[in-house]
Amino acid sequence: MTSSGTNADHSSAEPLSPAWELLLPAAAAPARGRGRALRSAFREAVRSGRLAAGTRLPSSRELAADLGVSRGLVTEAYEQLTAEGYLRSGRGAGTWVSEGVRAAERPVRDRAPRTAGARYDFRPGTPDLSLFPRSAWSAAQRAVSGRLPHRALGYPDPRGLPELREALAGLLARRRGVVADPERLVVCSGVAQATTLLGFVLRDEGVASVGVEDPGSPEHATLFAATGLDTVPLPLDNEGLALAPLERSGVRAVVTTPAHQFPTGIGYSARRRGALLDWARRADAVIMEDDYDGDFRYDREPVGALQGLDPERVFYTGSVSKSLAPGLRLGWLVAPAALTERVVARKRTMDLGSPVLDQATLADFIVRGGYDRQLRRCQRAYRERRDAMVTALGEHFPGSAVSGIAAGLHVIARLPARYGPEDLFLERAASAGIALRPLRDCGTADSGDGALPLVLGYAHLTPAGIARGVAALAAAVRSGRPAPG
Repeated sequence: MTSSGTNADHSSAEPLSPAWELLLPAAAAPARGRGRALRSAFREAVRSGRLAAGTRLPSSRELAADLGVSRGLVTEAYEQLTAEGYLRSGRGAGTWVSEGVRAAERPVRDRAPRTAGARYDFRPGTPDLSLFPRSAWSAAQRAVSGRLPHRALGYPDPRGLPELREALAGLLARRRGVVADPERLVVCSGVAQATTLLGFVLRDEGVASVGVEDPGSPEHATLFAATGLDTVPLPLDNEGLALAPLERSGVRAVVTTPAHQFPTGIGYSARRRGALLDWARRADAVIMEDDYDGDFRYDREPVGALQGLDPERVFYTGSVSKSLAPGLRLGWLVAPAALTERVVARKRTMDLGSPVLDQATLADFIVRGGYDRQLRRCQRAYRERRDAMVTALGEHFPGSAVSGIAAGLHVIARLPARYGPEDLFLERAASAGIALRPLRDCGTADSGDGALPLVLGYAHLTPAGIARGVAALAAAVRSGRPAPG
């Protein structure tokens, strides 16, 4: 192997064979793609640092001989990479690795929210992803891919495909009592984007702050902050959002989860729902209804959406994150008529519309009955798991109390004070590999009675897994040592 100088002063010589070995697979590539493979291998060698900045390259004749390729192939690679900035050259001075190239960050990181090493993860918010209807979803994808006209693959209506908006309008009216005009329905990347859209529109309307439930979802405050809005925590009572603090706050917008409040698990009373709408009319305010798990009620039919009582005061949001999978990033926003066009204009500037094939697949899935079947399947599974959680808590933590309605994907469990103090309890759970979310993480103050309030998710665990996990938690907090596997 030919060797050349490597110092920036071009005066010393070092063997370069380890770096050239990176090019050998490219040189052995099929003739038609050999030039492309050689250029790609060169780029990777420079970016990875195997070919360091200031390294002098062999002449095209020498490298071609060493690799067993034509000189023209190497010459072309040198010229292309010099044009791109990976190499530099000077007349009669040879070819060098450019000092302007910076190695790419490695390795590629996965920042998906997970708890590393958790044996049992009781944090709320995650459905059972193994229940995703892969076969039915794949069949819907194949069907729509085959019949979509070419023009449908262009930039879509920022509100969403007409067929999906019509399917969602029918579904929401039938299942949740929503007044869902397809012209006022906007398909979003989940409730997160719906919240952000609303935040931008409110800011444009001169709104400076939004009321949020306390305790409530921490994500609401984060999302509104990204749009330049402050959030005002507003307390709850046993019927829902407390009205007196709301009146005093002076806010003109508020976020609620009335069907199944997160995290307390209460359902807003009929009286409180009506009073909340009366406040919105008096204050010329709007309400965002986050119907995050409104389909999952286990002891009776779900209460209809608040939006159905006054569609001109309520922004209704929902998604398939709990019923299908959060990774689909498919949700919706039903806006009051007066603000719909402003929402649509914001959606257009944010992303020019949601992915067409995914929208068409969901529309087909709804129209053919697959979505209703999926909801029934999830309801059966999650009701069984909620029962398993309540039973396990009663067995392993006598005296604990589960509050809230029989609904959703989590429970609030208040464990007796004898298992505390809370910090030590959480430390022992973590040492046993058990991931928990205390109620205090959702913004509420300590109740003062010494009880340990936890927000326990169960949907993603099997009944047997729930039983084992609660037993392991009990063993860990009683002994102060990690429970055996």
